Amino acid sequence: VQLQASGGGLVQAGESLRLSCRASTVHFSSYVMGWFRQTTGKEREFVAAIGRSGESTEYSDSVKGRFTISRDNARNTVYLQMNSLKPEDTAVYVCAADTALVPLKLWVGTTSRGQGTQVTVSS
Repeated sequence: VQLQASGGGLVQAGESLRLSCRASTVHFSSYVMGWFRQTTGKEREFVAAIGRSGESTEYSDSVKGRFTISRDNARNTVYLQMNSLKPEDTAVYVCAADTALVPLKLWVGTTSRGQGTQVTVSS
């Protein structure tokens, strides 16, 4: 599965951004989708995941209550709405796809991942 993320940018603390990730597959609804973020010198961090039909979501404690993941299976797209952004949210955000939640979160060999989009939050 090829994934292309977009929507990153430079914002001030407290502002919002919405990231999008479009998948090039006719089987998009078969995949659990997720977002990760990575900063130079830090480990990759799981941010959020959503079930195949959007029936379930999961978030890291660091973004819970501020970020919302959603998907539009008709558009092969997953979104990450990020509100009340903080400087510590600055990272490259990468979307990922897998057939199940556990391997997705573990970032194993079956997980497809896109190039990422840079989010920078200034204080």
